[in-house]
Amino acid sequence: MLDQGQEGAGVLLETLNWRYATKKMDPSKKVPAEKVERILEAVRLAPTSSGLQPFQVLVVTNDALRAKIRAASWDQAQVTDGSHLLVFAAWDNYTDARIDDVVTRTAETRGAPRAAVAEYYDRLKGMYLPREASVNYEHAARQAYFAFGLAVAAAAFEQVDATPMEGFDPAQVDEILGLKEKGLRSVTLLPLGYRAAEGDWLNGLPKVRKDRADLVVEVK
Repeated sequence: MLDQGQEGAGVLLETLNWRYATKKMDPSKKVPAEKVERILEAVRLAPTSSGLQPFQVLVVTNDALRAKIRAASWDQAQVTDGSHLLVFAAWDNYTDARIDDVVTRTAETRGAPRAAVAEYYDRLKGMYLPREASVNYEHAARQAYFAFGLAVAAAAFEQVDATPMEGFDPAQVDEILGLKEKGLRSVTLLPLGYRAAEGDWLNGLPKVRKDRADLVVEVK
């Protein structure tokens, strides 16, 4: 008999086997708001370096905006055929103000003296702030990917189809959504919806992955 942990792991693996990068979504089906909120909560709970959460997620449901983003995404229909489009956008740089916001939130949430929390983040500022903005953006983008991966897994757990996308023009998406003015740069897209009954060439095909022996190296 499986214990609770084994059962949970089994369900997770089943859902990860069920999911695939859906190629054709049914535009008549809408993801319920409560499912979207649970996916976003998984994003919110994702780990990030020093707890900075240096990104935002834009939930785009506006048809006109999604049509423009589809045009900037090599005409991938999932952008408009899904009911929700998640755009993960990373900070374009680290600043005093952005890091100070983390200090304040941490002190308030944990009931800790602000000065004690600030000591750690002041050292972080000493490392991050002198760096080139491009270096800091790349660091922030990697943190966004932690949350992006959890969003993909959470969507599968909710039996919601999702299509992870890097195939788009970030500069165009940034312009469409006004991200530059917000100090953000788009990193990835994640349309959410439900697979169409027909017309998806990938639906039903076996998942192709490396064998464990080819992927995992045990260092003892």
